[in-house]
Amino acid sequence: MFESKSMPELERFCTRLAAVERRSHLTVVTYRLELRRFLDYLGDNGLQIQSVTADHIVGYLGWREKADHLSSRSTAKAISCLRSFFRFAIAEGIRGDNPAAFLESPKRRLSLPETMDRGTVERILATMDTNSPLGLRDRSLFEMIYSSGLRISEAVSLNVRDIDFKEGIARVRGKGSKERLAVFGPEAAMWLKRYLEESRPELVNGGGALFVGRSGKRLSRKGIWKNFAKYASLAGTGSRVHALRHSFATGLLNGGADLRTVQVLLGHADLATTQIYTHVDTGLLRESHRKYLPKLGKMSKQKKKLESVIDEKN
Repeated sequence: MFESKSMPELERFCTRLAAVERRSHLTVVTYRLELRRFLDYLGDNGLQIQSVTADHIVGYLGWREKADHLSSRSTAKAISCLRSFFRFAIAEGIRGDNPAAFLESPKRRLSLPETMDRGTVERILATMDTNSPLGLRDRSLFEMIYSSGLRISEAVSLNVRDIDFKEGIARVRGKGSKERLAVFGPEAAMWLKRYLEESRPELVNGGGALFVGRSGKRLSRKGIWKNFAKYASLAGTGSRVHALRHSFATGLLNGGADLRTVQVLLGHADLATTQIYTHVDTGLLRESHRKYLPKLGKMSKQKKKLESVIDEKN
């Protein structure tokens, strides 16, 4: 293992990420884990931060890819973490150069997002026992994710005060702790009201978190993944919870929404990220259009509100 004297550098680096660079909590946690692996690797191989070269980093990445079966995306994140750390090392006077500066991140292969048709979504939602506090919570949670296209981290961070039933809008905290407005439809609103009136009071007495677990504490991302996987299995599908967000985006495009509108709804910083949804097979688009259009028609009032939000942003 790496010498303990290097752990203060790890802590100072993470503090800088949060306090100076204003990185999100999730990024800090991810970089902390990655850098700890890297420091352990250096210690196991008798290396010091001051003597690390680009070849050493390439060796580390090769080891990580073999040991942990890293995807190209995860490898790119590891490189980004190490670049950031060695910039910190220069600022701290630990070394004078950045050996990770010229490493090329692997090209990400275009992979189409997993989507579900409305029938599959309905089958999954139908497996939830809405007569129980936890089942009603899950129904309102997944209806909300599907209706608003929320990221799992955004759903986790929601507080009761973030919900505006009158306007049909939720204030969410997205990537990089950036706030955005998410629109939700009448069906999601109905389930959410039921949860707040019937279920949440049985799970927690007070507190700000919107979605809570059996212990009354804020529901975790891992808990959401695990619960959705259970319901998907009961419905006879292997779909993952993130497919709800993808299905939301694809459904909007099929219903006639333009890319800029979908970009704002999803909270994408770059329109190019949103454009991946245009690569879905055209036959699937035509089929989805017939299934999604009636559902999306109910969101006409919310769409007008969204357009006003977009105008304000512009």
